[in-house]
Amino acid sequence: MTEGHHWHPVPGVQLGPVAAGIRKKERLDLLLMVLAPHTRVGAVFTRNRFCAAPVQVCREHLAQGTPRALVINTGCANAGTGEGGLMDARATCHAVATQLGIAFQSVLPFSTGVILERLPMDRLLAGIAPAHAALSGDCWQEAAQAIMTTDLVPKLASRQISLAGRTVTVTGIAKGSGMIHPNMATMLGFVATDAVVDAAVLQKLTAEAADLSFNRITVDGDTSTNDSFLIVATGQAGHPEITSNASPGYAELRDALFEVSIALAQAIVRDGEGATKFITVRVEEGRDESECQKVAYAIARSPLVKTAFFASDPNLGRILAAVGYAGIDDLQVEKLKLYLDHVLVSEHGGRAQSYEEAAGQEVMKQKDITIRVVLGRGQASTTVWTCDLSYDYVRINADYRS
Repeated sequence: MTEGHHWHPVPGVQLGPVAAGIRKKERLDLLLMVLAPHTRVGAVFTRNRFCAAPVQVCREHLAQGTPRALVINTGCANAGTGEGGLMDARATCHAVATQLGIAFQSVLPFSTGVILERLPMDRLLAGIAPAHAALSGDCWQEAAQAIMTTDLVPKLASRQISLAGRTVTVTGIAKGSGMIHPNMATMLGFVATDAVVDAAVLQKLTAEAADLSFNRITVDGDTSTNDSFLIVATGQAGHPEITSNASPGYAELRDALFEVSIALAQAIVRDGEGATKFITVRVEEGRDESECQKVAYAIARSPLVKTAFFASDPNLGRILAAVGYAGIDDLQVEKLKLYLDHVLVSEHGGRAQSYEEAAGQEVMKQKDITIRVVLGRGQASTTVWTCDLSYDYVRINADYRS
């Protein structure tokens, strides 16, 4: 959901997107984001143990001070680069800090792109002054373009709400297309608001927003080395501070942050490398959310399920097979029901009497499809989003470095 024509600038956030030639000539690939003093930041990062140098430096700097600037490059992930990669990430922060006249620890670096390659530091550092010169509050669309790798479209979402008579804006950008799986994905997401919110409350909201959005998507089951998601709150809106979940305006702000995060996450799946279908996998009546998630992800990351959807082939036994190997040892298959949108496909351990393949075929042709599995075991449920797996996925990932 790219809201290119309906986004709103966020007071207290300046953006400087430039083409630094990091990997390809004349494409936006470096973004400087400058934050007003006293901005609060919530952050969550990848759980991949091979996490990239910028993630390590971000964690160090968040523990030491108040962020004033983010520097984001595409084209090179600065991951799997050892001590040299850490030196490069820190040198980038020093250059930005010098350019802006702020503390080194108040700069957070982010990188995305090819793994196992060092950053082209000469070009990256040469891009910082132009990015500073380009700073503007009105270039969110260009900022979304500047963080793309294999993405086909920029991802941008925006909402406005009213808190205590003040207009509060929530606007975010994200990138991600392949190597997408929870915790999080090859995913960078940056959401900004001018709301006035306590730092601890913001961190909790950031983690919750990630769990409801970026941690519910899978394109290919690969978890990246660089995933980062930030919510920054500049505090410029001027309403009374939100200090707890009982504060006036908390629920409205939470809902707006969640809506923007989910819109960005779903945009990543819709832009999954070579994707032609957007698939919602909903698992209901599980004993707990954990077992619902096991089933949902078994379906959502099965290459056989995903290729069947690409072909619009209702070979739906593949879904039942995925449910069967999801790891619920005491699953009673005769209690399970499988639906494709509104069409009941399977019940009582076999094909539903009412099911006709022509009905399944009609649903499979749609761009948006819901797989619903009813386990008949309890009250828990969960939803994840995925896409099909096409010839183009292989082509894009085979040709990625060339």
